[in-house]
Amino acid sequence: MYTRELTAAKKYALKAGKAIMEIYNTASDMQVEYKDGDMPLTVADKEANQIIVMGLKKEFPNHSVLSEEEKDNPCRLENDYCFIVDPLDGTKEFIKRNDQFTVNIALSYKHCPVMGVIYVPVTGDLYYAQKNYGAYVRSADGAERRLRVSENRDISSLKMVISASHECEEIKKLIDKYKIKNFVKVGSSLKGCMIASGVADVYYRYNPTMEWDTAAMQCITEEAGAVFYQMDNTPMYYNRKDSINRKGFYILNHKANFLTLE
Repeated sequence: MYTRELTAAKKYALKAGKAIMEIYNTASDMQVEYKDGDMPLTVADKEANQIIVMGLKKEFPNHSVLSEEEKDNPCRLENDYCFIVDPLDGTKEFIKRNDQFTVNIALSYKHCPVMGVIYVPVTGDLYYAQKNYGAYVRSADGAERRLRVSENRDISSLKMVISASHECEEIKKLIDKYKIKNFVKVGSSLKGCMIASGVADVYYRYNPTMEWDTAAMQCITEEAGAVFYQMDNTPMYYNRKDSINRKGFYILNHKANFLTLE
């Protein structure tokens, strides 16, 4: 149903990823600025944003666009279709040069994520999904496979992914309460990709995030069979007036692995 949008999202994610890697591999100065306090912004964020947003607007002039690096247009709230873009998810990881950053492009229809693309520039892996059509990954060599979450329902052996740059006390308490021994710190939307691929089982995020951090990841993980809800067990909606995900969220390979601090 969203084949045109998916094709375009893949194309611009790849183009943005190429521009990002040219900077990553050659620039000695990433021209880091700071916005909203400690949030870094690099020349790669800007270049990737221009490639994606200009391309999407040209191909889909009747769709609205919400991007991390673009001035928000409130008119988007009147549009059923909205692209939600994070041109460089994991800017802190990009600056650290630890390879854990992605390009995220999603489409929301009537506030629900119906298409998602996550591109990993360093590896060339392209994750994508359409609502009701499954989730897939295409590797750099062109091989393609369908994604499915793991079947692990044993809490004692769960593999948990946690944020590399946004630690919080709640996660530490959760790990202690359930004696989680198998956990790994990962940057950007790679955490969702790991769950969709069956490499990890659960991801809990108590800190606030933004719509562009989660939209593509939600579509891909849900289409791979995951459970995705806000921390109060309500659905996550998009193209909202307030783009901050204030309630946190969790992604589970199975509802049996729901963990709570209560």
